[in-house]
Amino acid sequence: MKKLLLITIMLVGSIGQASFAQSVVGKWKTIDDETGEAKSVVEIYEEGGKIYGKIITIFDKSKENDVCKKCEGDKKNKPLKGMVILQGAKKDGSSWEGGTILDPTKGKIYKCTLSLENKDKLKLRGYVGISLLGRTQYWERVK
Repeated sequence: MKKLLLITIMLVGSIGQASFAQSVVGKWKTIDDETGEAKSVVEIYEEGGKIYGKIITIFDKSKENDVCKKCEGDKKNKPLKGMVILQGAKKDGSSWEGGTILDPTKGKIYKCTLSLENKDKLKLRGYVGISLLGRTQYWERVK
């Protein structure tokens, strides 16, 4: 009986660790899908059961104080550093769905889905309409 209890505790503990390891929450280095260049660090956080992401570092020092000139609404002419660009995605199985992402260079907002390729590689798909009409970026976890 003690062995069964110990095995159950170990299984529950490993499931809890696997769930924690499968989180997108954390800091991610963004990699441009067109140039392969690292652009920024986005911190993804959870609030009210949804995830959000804000730019916390911009690698190109000449662009560190740039504002979003092409953005509309409350983001227009606001600093890119500190701007929330990812918002509203909810966990759906092994992915996060129903959110949006802002491309600050174009000022465009796209629907997005996120999924982990592994614990340190995030697949982010931004699209218009249906997912087939979009672009995919792979972000790397910052340790």
